[in-house]
Amino acid sequence: MNSKATESESGELTGSPIIGTATETGAGHKHRTSTYQKARDDRKRPIRGLWVRNNRFYAQISIPDPVTGSKSVRRVPLGTACTAAEAVKAMNKLKIQREENQLPAVRRAPTFCDYAKQYFDYYAMVTDAKRESTIQKEKAIIRKWADHLGHVRLNMINRVLINSFLAKRQAAGVSGRTLNLDIIAFRNVLKRALEDGWLTVLPTQGMRPLKTVTRKRALVSRADLDALCRAAFEAAYCDRRLAKQGEAGKPLKNAQAFADYVRLMAFCGSRRNETLRLKWSDVDWEQRQLTIGADGLAKNRQARVVDFNSELETHLRDMATRRAPDSEWMFPSLQRGEKDMPSKTFMESLRLARTAAKMPNLGFHRQRHIFIPRDDNYNSPAGMSCWAWWLRGFPGW
Repeated sequence: MNSKATESESGELTGSPIIGTATETGAGHKHRTSTYQKARDDRKRPIRGLWVRNNRFYAQISIPDPVTGSKSVRRVPLGTACTAAEAVKAMNKLKIQREENQLPAVRRAPTFCDYAKQYFDYYAMVTDAKRESTIQKEKAIIRKWADHLGHVRLNMINRVLINSFLAKRQAAGVSGRTLNLDIIAFRNVLKRALEDGWLTVLPTQGMRPLKTVTRKRALVSRADLDALCRAAFEAAYCDRRLAKQGEAGKPLKNAQAFADYVRLMAFCGSRRNETLRLKWSDVDWEQRQLTIGADGLAKNRQARVVDFNSELETHLRDMATRRAPDSEWMFPSLQRGEKDMPSKTFMESLRLARTAAKMPNLGFHRQRHIFIPRDDNYNSPAGMSCWAWWLRGFPGW
């Protein structure tokens, strides 16, 4: 019997009959042909939609493209099917998955590293989907995931690989809360892959967050606040570090701006980054109010108005006497040059000042907890509930 496949008048590829199983080839022999041949049952009848090539079964089915939605006829390999009966069963399963829109991607899935790049390229174009700060945080986390499984294709990522990443990170001393944030960013990428049709189910499905213990932190008092601000003016610093014994120290270069920044957070309850973005136009001297988040970049994108209390008004008027005449920002950058821009961070100044003040665990966020409302309703149950909601960071705060 001629083993070479031929094309019939109807255009159908024909060749040696495949009875019940894929034809075996001897060891060391080359494949007879690279063309597809019709698979046949035990009675030598061709099986519709089933083909064989190089001892492997393929199902010929119409598959919609996950991106464009257009349908095309493709031959899908049927995995480990060794007999015609097994191949028919696998082909029918594919058809059911197609009807239920659960068909696995037929194209070769990209590696996690390549797809992560596509993920961030998308958000670089769709700028209103996520904030730039959120994207930067996700990039830092995804880089760690890419180092661990960047070479692995999306459809090959499983729970074992995920758990090994968590185990490696926790062995390095990373906290459970940080690992939970790592999983959230990782899941965001996988959800996009699910929408693009590369996955039929998330490998993180059913994962529970790691248990975390919230440490109780001591309240920051006004005395602590004053000590931190005084430390910024001490001649205790040299070349962006604490001066050693015998060295001539100097105050922080931005000591006044740092002290104003810390006190403002304490007197109005604003957050670290939204305080940096405050402008003098956000101060309404007539209504005695300060608007936080007027740029729409505050948490939950909601602006809020703070009525002046005695300390806040005194502090703002004191700051106004030192206002930079060429800047609209409350905390203009010392390196802005001709371009008016706010300071990016006071973190380095905080690390130096809190070390000099012997308060190594003091952070910016705890400054806003000093803020206490100056109204008569604060001691009432309704007032206390309102301000507890305000300070704990619920929606809008």
